[in-house]
Amino acid sequence: MGDSTVVSDQQPPGPGQTTPSRGPYIAVITNRNTNLVIRGFMLFSIGVFLALVLNLLQVQRNVTLFPPDVISSIFSSAWWVPPCCGTASAMIGLLYPCIDSRLGEPHKFKREWSSVMRCVAVFVGINHASAKVDFANNVQLSLTLAALSIGLWWTFDRSRSGFGLGVVIALLATLSTQLLVYNGVFQYTSPDFLYIRSWLPCIFFAGVITMGNIGRQLALYECKRMSGKTHQD
Repeated sequence: MGDSTVVSDQQPPGPGQTTPSRGPYIAVITNRNTNLVIRGFMLFSIGVFLALVLNLLQVQRNVTLFPPDVISSIFSSAWWVPPCCGTASAMIGLLYPCIDSRLGEPHKFKREWSSVMRCVAVFVGINHASAKVDFANNVQLSLTLAALSIGLWWTFDRSRSGFGLGVVIALLATLSTQLLVYNGVFQYTSPDFLYIRSWLPCIFFAGVITMGNIGRQLALYECKRMSGKTHQD
């Protein structure tokens, strides 16, 4: 009858000790939430900076015109443009790794910071071309920027989810811009497609791909850091 006794390896917690069942789990959730906020803030800041720089190019070349009473910054830009771009950048940068996780397709193509920096440089170059390079007509400019934007996706992304999200968000951003122009918030000097410039969706698409890459890289860095802490513990 002595064999029927089951000996448990787990000892009850002694005086001053607590049961560690929920503690690590809560700590992990807290760390993830904190890191999510930090990533969102970083993406917001990057979006604001890029908006100030790139919008400065557009305003200086008279591609976009704002009413005089809304110009209120040293960068000659409407005050609401950088916050809106920063918020959109944060949402896109957080959405891309989330979609990758949901689809079970982690993005592993060119996952290093040097590639992300090159992607940002190409994106700035595309915006520079739209503002300062003179083309024979708007059709030629739009086709050139479309090819450059798709080339940016192929060079630095190549994921179906990235392409799909880029197209959808670019279309939504274009529609929002059309509504703003229609209501007189600002205007384009030479609109050729429903109050706006026909190349605008290409710029939005390239921007979505760029912020998606930055968001993925930040998420990958966070994942590696959390994994390192887990191994150390």
